[in-house]
Amino acid sequence: MDDTTKPELYALPAMRDRLSFVYLEHCIISRQDSAITVKDSRGTVHVPAAMLSVLLLGPGTTVTHRAMELIGNTGANVIWVGEHGIRYYAHGRPLTHSARLLIRQAELVTNVRSRAVVARKMYQLRFPGEDVSTYTMQQLRGKEGARIRSIYRKLSKETGVAWDGREYDPNNFECGSPINKALSAAHACLYGITHSVITALGCSPGLGFVHTGHECSFVYDIADLYKAEVTIPIAFEIATLDTKDIGAVTRRKVRDKIADGHILERVVKDLQYLLTAGAEDKYPEIDVAILNLWDGKNSFVKSGVLYGMKTDSSEFTEAPITEGYGMVLGAA
Repeated sequence: MDDTTKPELYALPAMRDRLSFVYLEHCIISRQDSAITVKDSRGTVHVPAAMLSVLLLGPGTTVTHRAMELIGNTGANVIWVGEHGIRYYAHGRPLTHSARLLIRQAELVTNVRSRAVVARKMYQLRFPGEDVSTYTMQQLRGKEGARIRSIYRKLSKETGVAWDGREYDPNNFECGSPINKALSAAHACLYGITHSVITALGCSPGLGFVHTGHECSFVYDIADLYKAEVTIPIAFEIATLDTKDIGAVTRRKVRDKIADGHILERVVKDLQYLLTAGAEDKYPEIDVAILNLWDGKNSFVKSGVLYGMKTDSSEFTEAPITEGYGMVLGAA
């Protein structure tokens, strides 16, 4: 890919094969050929844009239009965050052009029975050796709460880090204890990664099955599947270190753990498992642009066609529209 060519979707690396995330702050982000450049007082670094999953842009970052063009073309997601990466402000565009998974997600979450089925599947991933299909949501929440409390106690005993509960101020990162600061930084990284995969596959971050009412409810649903394995153990490990910059050290540790554990690949797989009927019903990670018109009764007709009525019958005539993406509906 040269400096001016927009790549075809199928030519790009799959989301599961990309780097997890890059957090940047106090720098200038530009573009050179098919790489973004990151410049600060120490020099310039080139990052292959097509291999990125998500860019977390912290305070003091300046990004050029040309850099954003490249990032958008290669499907990398951009999430603007606050200091230490713990405040979410905005995010970029999805990688896929298809709305099939989004439609499926909306169908599942707006039906009480199907929503409960998906929620139980999420809890089942946490308890692989136990059948939770008959549990109520209240029982599942209690069971999950007990599991997490047990993990905190176990890690506290193993590391010697005192644990008095999760307490933090999202507006004041530095006021927290070392373990709570490490947890905040680690979770923020995990949220950014899961947010990136969710939007890359065309799903809605706001349509959660367990969490609800927030613009990132589905992000929290998916991230919770991996906290006990990834971010919580890392936070306790970091809390044992004598470091002044807990946020930076934690981010690097989370980045390495996610790469080693193939978390991106697992998030893609788990999303497909949760939102599709079964293994035989797979949606592609990257889909071509498919635009149809709804024809009623769950059927579709081609878009990009000029539809009109014959004067001597009730049948439609159609003629292709050769310019642009617009369309005219109704009588000719």
